[in-house]
Amino acid sequence: MAARHLAEPEASTATTTRVHGFDVLRGFSVVSMVLFHFCYDIRFIAGMPLDWFAPPLQDIWRCSISWTFVFIAGCMFAWSRDNLRRSGKYLAVAALVFVVTTLAAVDTPINYGIIYCMGSCTLVSCALDRLGFKPRGFLAACILFLCFLALLNLPHGTIGLGSLSVALPRELYQIPHLAGLGIPGPGFASADYYPTLPYLLLYLSGTAMGRSWKENGTPRILVRLTCAPLEWIGQHALPIYVLHQPVLLLLTMGLQALV
Repeated sequence: MAARHLAEPEASTATTTRVHGFDVLRGFSVVSMVLFHFCYDIRFIAGMPLDWFAPPLQDIWRCSISWTFVFIAGCMFAWSRDNLRRSGKYLAVAALVFVVTTLAAVDTPINYGIIYCMGSCTLVSCALDRLGFKPRGFLAACILFLCFLALLNLPHGTIGLGSLSVALPRELYQIPHLAGLGIPGPGFASADYYPTLPYLLLYLSGTAMGRSWKENGTPRILVRLTCAPLEWIGQHALPIYVLHQPVLLLLTMGLQALV
């Protein structure tokens, strides 16, 4: 659907048409994710040398992908016609991914991964919306993002920023079945771990901006940003996520056989 012509220098009028820029950014992140996972498979599953694929580059690359996915998913909360259905679709796919990665036993199963994260955050946001918590605007988005950063190390036992960080009681992390909330218990492991906290705060930051852009106008750069291949990929991000890893594993085994 074509975006309407915009006369304003900074932003569009209240947006009712599809904002192609979101699809482009999501599509770019999907491509980045596929390349990231291919590098991971080459190094850690096939055992082939890829020395540059290591922290801090590996961590920065991973965050650039996952944070973009969660933030854009939050933005889409304002545009979605049925967020409960959207949440259910995410959570169903997350359950399927867990079952398949457990049965395949190629690597550590994906438990509470990025798709679960988007599903749980969408579900919680629906509940908060019903309770009247509807953050909107740049200031709210910034505050929520800072709160996200403050809770970023919650799964590792600390909260806060820099020198203001504090350690949480170790006993808290001996409680089982809290991994989905961001408090992994003893023995928990996952190849891809994005719990509801702290990522709900990043999602809500996106929601705050999404509401503001939908009501007051989307930045011109997002409306005018187009790239047909990336848009197509962005619009089919979920099936690509489900299917890309088996394809990459076949490619990895092929490379391994050649070497």
